Amino acid sequence: QVQLVESGGGLVQAGGSLRLSCTASGSSSTITAMGWYRQAPGKQRELVATIIGGGKINYAGSVKGRFTISKDNAENRVYLQMNSLKSEDTAVYYCTITDGLQFYWGQGTQVTVSS
Repeated sequence: QVQLVESGGGLVQAGGSLRLSCTASGSSSTITAMGWYRQAPGKQRELVATIIGGGKINYAGSVKGRFTISKDNAENRVYLQMNSLKSEDTAVYYCTITDGLQFYWGQGTQVTVSS
């Protein structure tokens, strides 16, 4: 059974930084993409950043230039470095992976940015 374990969330002041990490285990299939989504209170879940197997990266416009996604294939781990955080970045951040057949989600980690 695929499990995703996230860590690194917390409370930070505006302008600060956080680094999220997510480790995937239990997958017997090749992971074709990994990424991060977030959901703020009262809003729909939205894409933050994704990285596809070959290394193609996609960012939401609101985080481009501030966030960096990276991965460690050997460890089935994906990271999200978040710099210059803003209050509007406050949300629960979810890690996700896909093997091309279905998506798997982590339990989410809270990021709160105080202004």
